Amino acid sequence: MGIAKEFREFAVKGNVIDLAVGVIIGGAFGKIVDSLVNDVIMPIVGLVFGRLDFSNLFLVLGSVPPGTPATLEALRKAGVPVLAYGSFITVAVNFLILAFIIFMMVKQINRLKRETPPAPPAAAPEDIVLLREIRDSLKR
Repeated sequence: MGIAKEFREFAVKGNVIDLAVGVIIGGAFGKIVDSLVNDVIMPIVGLVFGRLDFSNLFLVLGSVPPGTPATLEALRKAGVPVLAYGSFITVAVNFLILAFIIFMMVKQINRLKRETPPAPPAAAPEDIVLLREIRDSLKR
């Protein structure tokens, strides 16, 4: 009974719920960035470097069975060990874009925090002001 109660208190704390929401949004955001990299940026980079398709860049590390097409997918299906460095390039570009976007978001949030002027202090209630005046006059 005690462990269940402790776990419930832990699970409903604000930080845990905020973390769960962040992970879910991060997963969805990762899919958006992945699409941006694969569908927009990598084709442009491929065009600049001679219409390369980075997802099919690989190095064969084993013997290829006869009749197997020389594509990454076919070689993997045939069980041939391949070093798929093109996939790594795509993931690395994906990471750099994601890191840059997060950096820009944090930078903007910090800028907004700095620009928010502090609220003026609230005026003291009249009875507190009178008590302070009485205290000050008694000190004299």
